[in-house]
Amino acid sequence: MSARRLKLILIFAVLGASSLALLAWTQVWVQAEVGLPDAGTQVLQIDGTIAAPALTALALSGFALAAALTIAGRLIRIVLGALEVLLGFSVFLAAFLAVQDPADASAAAVTAATGIAGHESIQLSVLGTVVTPWPYVAMSAAIVMAGVGVAVIVTSGRWPGPTRKYQAVRFEQVASPDGAQPLATPAKTAAGDSVGDWDDLSRGDDPTAR
Repeated sequence: MSARRLKLILIFAVLGASSLALLAWTQVWVQAEVGLPDAGTQVLQIDGTIAAPALTALALSGFALAAALTIAGRLIRIVLGALEVLLGFSVFLAAFLAVQDPADASAAAVTAATGIAGHESIQLSVLGTVVTPWPYVAMSAAIVMAGVGVAVIVTSGRWPGPTRKYQAVRFEQVASPDGAQPLATPAKTAAGDSVGDWDDLSRGDDPTAR
């Protein structure tokens, strides 16, 4: 696999996993049957915004990280890969805690519906819960995020560097035709890599004419 293709695959994997986590966050995670004072029972639909409110910030951080990977150098890629692993762990933990204690994950909605507050009181008022597949989807996305982060760290040295259009231009002094003050002109550099040649072709320039 070429270095450029590897880079694109990993960046799109970061975007895909973050999108999946964000999608899961918007769905119903828990169906909680709650006993209402003097009013029987009610089934509350608890979505990810209540069960795991931090998930949106974590998923959006993944989008920002993917954008940074497109221009990062090797050392920064390693740091970003480590951050992606940390994001994956955080997303997994948020979803796992909701699955482990769905009544506690429903606390905000239960308080809004019944006025009951306090951990023990909420646990008593929740008569039963059903966990939907969506928190497990979020955990799956988290595992992918962590795996991609590791892959970024391991393969960071194979990624292509920035193309010529992002490189600094070195100037050299060239005497002007009338003998006046020398002119500063861009110095000729060695032939670019294949990525730079493709950039030249896209602009309508012939890379073989250098």
